[in-house]
Amino acid sequence: MIHAPTALAQLSLALTAASICYTSFALVRVLALRLPRGGNETKPAITVLKPLFGLEPQLEENLASFCDQQYPRFQVIFAARDPDDPALAVARRLRDARPWVTIAIASGGGVTPLVNPKIENLVAAMPLATGEIILIADSDIRVSTGYLDAIAAAFADSDVGAVTALYGARATAGLVAHLGALHVNDEFTPSVLVATALQPLRYCLGATMAVRRSVLDAIGGIEKLGVTLADDYALGALASGKGYRVAFAATIPLTLLAEPRLGELIARELRWARTIRAVRPLGYAGSVLTLPLPFALLTLLLWPDPAIGLGIFLLALALRIALHLAARRRLGVPDRPQPWLVPLREALSLGVWALGLFGGVARWRSRNLAGRASGSEGHAKG
Repeated sequence: MIHAPTALAQLSLALTAASICYTSFALVRVLALRLPRGGNETKPAITVLKPLFGLEPQLEENLASFCDQQYPRFQVIFAARDPDDPALAVARRLRDARPWVTIAIASGGGVTPLVNPKIENLVAAMPLATGEIILIADSDIRVSTGYLDAIAAAFADSDVGAVTALYGARATAGLVAHLGALHVNDEFTPSVLVATALQPLRYCLGATMAVRRSVLDAIGGIEKLGVTLADDYALGALASGKGYRVAFAATIPLTLLAEPRLGELIARELRWARTIRAVRPLGYAGSVLTLPLPFALLTLLLWPDPAIGLGIFLLALALRIALHLAARRRLGVPDRPQPWLVPLREALSLGVWALGLFGGVARWRSRNLAGRASGSEGHAKG
C-alpha cells in the first residue's frame, strides 16, 4: 500500500520541479547560443591590462595568446604589485621575443591599498595605457587570434560602454581541475545565459572586462573598481548608471584550471560564492535551484511511490547530462565529456553553496581578504 506523501516529500518534489524547469531552460539557452556578429570599421586602439600574481601552469602560452592578436592597434601591459613577482620574468621574455608588439611592464600599486588585489595590480599600469578601449583580462585565460577584433566589433554601437565575453573552462590535468571546469561550463555560464534572457546585461564577467576609456574616466577611474571584490559587476553597473549598454563580444575564450588539491578549488569557489552572496543575497539563496540532482535524490528517497521517485530522478539526471554535453559543444571546450562527474560536481556545488551562506572572509590566491565584497557602493552581481 502506497501512503500519502509527507509534507517534506511534497516540498522536495516542488523544489525538484523548480530545479528541473531551470535546467530545461538553461539547456534551451545553451543550445540556442548564437554570438552576435559584426564589425567596427574604426578599429579603436585597445590597451590590454594583464594582472599577474605568481606562476601558473601554461602562463606563458596564455599570455602569448594576447600578444599574437591579428589586430592593427593594440598594446599589452603586464602588471604586478610586487616588482619581484616571478610572473614578470615571463612577461619580459614575451616582450623580448616580440619587438613588433607594443608590450609594457608595470609594478607597484596606488598610494592607498585597495580591497580588490586584482585591480590593485593594475593601478601602476594605467598611466602607461594609450588605448581608446581598456581591456582587463585574467592571466589564466587563452584567446583566439581574433579576440581583440571581436571586442572592438562589440563597441561599434556608440551606446555600448562596456563589453564582456562568455567563457568556458578547460582542465589542465587531474580530477580536481576537471571538477572546477564543470562548474564553469555546466553551472556558471549557463546561469548567465538564463539571467540575460530575463533581464538586460548590466554586469561584466571577470575574465574579460572592456570599457571605453572615456567611460572609465567618467565613473572615477580604475580605482573605483578596486573598492569591491565584485569588480566585474561594478564595471557593468557603473557604466549602465551612466546610460551605456553592456554587450557580449562574439568570442568565447577558455580559462585553464589547474588546482591540484580540492581545498584550493573550494577556496576559490567559496570566494566567488561569498562575493555573490554579499552583493545579491536573495539571488544567491535561490541559486541552489540550479542544482537539480540533490533535490531529485531527496525526492527519490522520500516519495512513497518508488517508481515516481525514480522517474523524477532519471529525468533530472538526463537533463543535467544533456546540459553538460551541450555546454561543452557550444563553448568550444576540447576536453572529452565526463558525464560520470556530474553527480559529484553537484554534490560539491551544494556543499560550497552551504558554506557560502556563512562567513565574510574571501581567499584570493594566498591572501585572505576581509573587506566587504560589495565595497562602499553596495553593488549586486548578476
